[in-house]
Amino acid sequence: MRALDLETPAVLIDLERVEANLKRTQDYADAHGVRLRPHIKTHKLPRFAKRQLELGAIGITVQKLGEAEVMADAGISDIFLPYNIIGASKLKRLRALTQRITIRVTADSSQVVDGLSQAFADADKPLDVLIECDTGGSRCGVQTPEAALELAQHIDKAAGLSFAGLMTYPAAGGYAEAAQWLATAKTLIEDAGLPLRIISNGGTPDLWNAHANTVATEHRPGTYIYLDRMQVNFGMGTLEDCALTVLATVVSRPTETRAVIDAGSKALSSDAPGLGGYGYIIGYPEAEISTLSEEHGVIDLTKCDTKPAIGDVLRIIPNHACVVSNLFNEVNLVSGDQVVETVPVAARGKLT
Repeated sequence: MRALDLETPAVLIDLERVEANLKRTQDYADAHGVRLRPHIKTHKLPRFAKRQLELGAIGITVQKLGEAEVMADAGISDIFLPYNIIGASKLKRLRALTQRITIRVTADSSQVVDGLSQAFADADKPLDVLIECDTGGSRCGVQTPEAALELAQHIDKAAGLSFAGLMTYPAAGGYAEAAQWLATAKTLIEDAGLPLRIISNGGTPDLWNAHANTVATEHRPGTYIYLDRMQVNFGMGTLEDCALTVLATVVSRPTETRAVIDAGSKALSSDAPGLGGYGYIIGYPEAEISTLSEEHGVIDLTKCDTKPAIGDVLRIIPNHACVVSNLFNEVNLVSGDQVVETVPVAARGKLT
């Protein structure tokens, strides 16, 4: 089946570009002695997680328990879940996972640590816990190296837990600051007599600088497998490297300078971090997807010499591929312009 004959909106995944992106990154990691633990939030597909492992990744990263359960069901046995796990039901699920696979988690407060300890106090094997560190990303994380030491000591004393190390997700461009932050925390913690087995760094935006963080023991890129308009803007690749595209049909041409497609915020996502519009339309570089409602995407054709007509099918590189993966029940794996296979997005919607 031709990809352009699919009903729209639809997601296309270019298999050759996926393989090239995976190999390019693994080759870089191998050349620089960087251990990869890819984040599956971008693709949510066990087949690609297994391919990442085949190429040399040491394990995978997930963001939620539901994703971990899907990957464990697929036979993946080494998983990192860098998220605060709170609540009795989730802690029960986490403990069940530890009976099946090797899984590590993070915490950034004594409250989270105490909850984990209560759930694992009588476990046969202690749960590995890393401390999330805010090295500039301004999301979760302890705020200073001194706070990291204090929490490490708390974890070390907690029943059922084992202090495993540090984890961070730096701000884009902040890899040098993150490395210094982690190095300071490492020194403080080791001087206090606590060993650090793991220092986990993350992110695709600064992937090519992962080797500069010499204190880190692993790196967790996610979007590198597909890339997207945002990562191209960061310099991580070109538009020709982007493996995920959204197929959409022009359903209306209300004016000479306006087209409307059948892909809105429920297909493209509304992320637009200063990029100008909500995606790049292949073949129409001057067109701008200017607004999105739920099921409509409005395209400004003012700067276009050639304009699409009603019924034309467009191929769009989204701003943020990770969000798009979670918007569709299935994706279409393509080689060239042919659909090879249509597969369910196994970890889609696993948000708990």
